[in-house]
Amino acid sequence: MARRRKRAAAAAEGPQPAAVAAIPEAAAAPPPPGDLVLRPPNLRVVFAAMALFLAPFSYLAFVHYPLDADLRRSILICGAISLVGFFVVLRLIPVAARYLLRRGMFGKDINKKGLPTGEIKVPESLGIVVGIVYLVIAILFQHFNFAADSIWLVEYNAALASVCFMILLGFIDDVLDIPWRVKLLLPTIAALPLLMAYAGGTSIIIPKPLASYVGVEVLELGWMYKLFMLLLAVFCTNSINIHAGLNGLEVGQTVVISAAVLIHNVMRIGSSKDLETQQAHAFSIYLVLPFLTTSLALLGFNWYPSSVFVGDTYTYFAGMTLAVVGILGHFSETLLLFFLPQVLNFLCSVPQLFHFVPCPRHRLPSFERRTGLLTGTKDGNLVNIFLRLFGKCSEKSLCIRLLIFQALSCLFCFWLRYMLTGWYK
Repeated sequence: MARRRKRAAAAAEGPQPAAVAAIPEAAAAPPPPGDLVLRPPNLRVVFAAMALFLAPFSYLAFVHYPLDADLRRSILICGAISLVGFFVVLRLIPVAARYLLRRGMFGKDINKKGLPTGEIKVPESLGIVVGIVYLVIAILFQHFNFAADSIWLVEYNAALASVCFMILLGFIDDVLDIPWRVKLLLPTIAALPLLMAYAGGTSIIIPKPLASYVGVEVLELGWMYKLFMLLLAVFCTNSINIHAGLNGLEVGQTVVISAAVLIHNVMRIGSSKDLETQQAHAFSIYLVLPFLTTSLALLGFNWYPSSVFVGDTYTYFAGMTLAVVGILGHFSETLLLFFLPQVLNFLCSVPQLFHFVPCPRHRLPSFERRTGLLTGTKDGNLVNIFLRLFGKCSEKSLCIRLLIFQALSCLFCFWLRYMLTGWYK
């Protein structure tokens, strides 16, 4: 996510998208001087998203599948604590926003120059609130679910250590505005606790159509599997960071992916008879459920028109959390399918990322002040590609289109897994 702070004027080495705020009719004039008064969160959008994404998960977990009573109890406890975290984030964001604004960590919408809304100081890096509350919830949950000698406890704490490390490095990036080439190293450092503590298998099942050519059904990768884990963590964190530039897009895409991960986990638990598989996916649920609820609270403030910016703190934290969930849940292939829009965005961005063609600091659409609409530029990211394909539109409409595309990609993943079951693996 781009630096929008007052002091961040120097150009970076790579693309760093910035959020575009409300179109002119969203706010006619900046707020009066004095203490910051945030616009109330858009709870209508938040509760609609909560119902849309949590209802299928709840139905599958408590009605459709005959899950073990202890597992249902653990899910209920995790859900209750996560719901508390949702309200805590709602309460803390306005408080943290005032402190960040006093320390000069704010942004101005760079596509609103000359408009009153473009002069409003918008607090930045509010992802730090979500990250801290998430960690507290995940740590407290251990008391209710894991015994002191649990075999999952080491990996659980290693996962939290990696997420905590990523939150710290993301916040450092928000403060220091780290060059793009250095950003690639941050997830590598943060993933070290997870890699060192990982005690799971390092083999992969060869797809049935290819097994006769490879000669084996199960291929042991050893250290190469851990290298894949590292690359997955690097990709997930940076892919969310570069698929940005609109109010609500960063948080919205992670909410959609998290909901898909939850549904996938409960479907795998319900359809599998293998105890280890069930435990791995239950482990994933315990990590992603509080992430979803706390992110929904942030979405209320970040939805169009945004009253806070999430910063690199959130995009790095979100990417690392989803990577950890996919790795320890043993469904990294499925996770990459959920990340299909991010994969496409990365592939389209490669020429600019590696400077084969000129790359501006902010690969944002062009804002038409007269109409309040966005027009696509020649930059190779999904935000601009959608505008070039479907025509100019408002920022809110564009964000909704991209989130619908994200949801359709997740549905495609579920359909593909269903069609290939029994044939592919």
